[in-house]
Amino acid sequence: MYLNQFGPHDYDYYRMPNDTQLVNDIQKAINGEYSAIACYKKLAKMAPSNDERDRILEIRKDEVRHLEEFSRIYTNLTGKNPSYQLIEKCPNNFNAGIEFAFKDEQETVDSYLEISDKAQDPSIKERFRRAAADEQNHAVWFLSFFNHPKGTHINRQINNYGAKGALSVSQLTLPQMLTYALQDEYLAQARYDDILGNFGYTRTFTQIKEAEKRHINALLPLFERYHVPLPEDISQSFVTTPESIKAAYAAGVQGEIDNISMYDRFLSLTIPIDVRTVFSQLRNASLNHLAAFEKGLARDK
Repeated sequence: MYLNQFGPHDYDYYRMPNDTQLVNDIQKAINGEYSAIACYKKLAKMAPSNDERDRILEIRKDEVRHLEEFSRIYTNLTGKNPSYQLIEKCPNNFNAGIEFAFKDEQETVDSYLEISDKAQDPSIKERFRRAAADEQNHAVWFLSFFNHPKGTHINRQINNYGAKGALSVSQLTLPQMLTYALQDEYLAQARYDDILGNFGYTRTFTQIKEAEKRHINALLPLFERYHVPLPEDISQSFVTTPESIKAAYAAGVQGEIDNISMYDRFLSLTIPIDVRTVFSQLRNASLNHLAAFEKGLARDK
């Protein structure tokens, strides 16, 4: 057992009327944390480097803290201790385990934000919101492990990032849409920095890079407004230098096509009006960028 013993004096809020759905959701979160703790101990033992092992153990410490906090909340709501069950089977292969953990952390972010939205007690709302932010950071770290020089899933895992990630999943929540959109803007910035650093000043890439900065500034207020944790910027992990400036224009064309498809999908869903406005503006800007890259590619032929 990973818990300390808590007495009544440890509670920082009073017992509230029993909300069956909330209690069930918290019990599910407890089982998820209990399972993650066991899995991450297993993954740490299989880690190919000390850096990866230490990072996984740090993540595991966060999960132990979440388990203790959620258990305290559960006991305060119900007057009894929660049960602890392993509800997920941890893979026996390190790479498979990291992929499993990455996907699980992403799903957990959405689950915790939903619990935070449902809860009436401010303390419960805040604890699950902060836990969601932790889980988002964990997902970023697990994703970064795939970019280890000895890794085998680099190309596969970019499908979970930015526009490609948004286009690869079957369902999308608002937090996911905002995260994928910001990731894609981060990725564009990193690509253009790399191109300008390797090929020198190019007007098209310089102007579009400045436009992408404005896109990021348009997205950031939505994260605060809808209480969505900001994803860490790991976009440089996915950038490779094109062989030529012609290849850079071609990559720009494909990137904008993916970006437009991403926003088309977002706009086909039911989303808040302010989010729809921003997504529409960014999609229209991407159409202009696509035309600029196509013109540059034709000029370079």
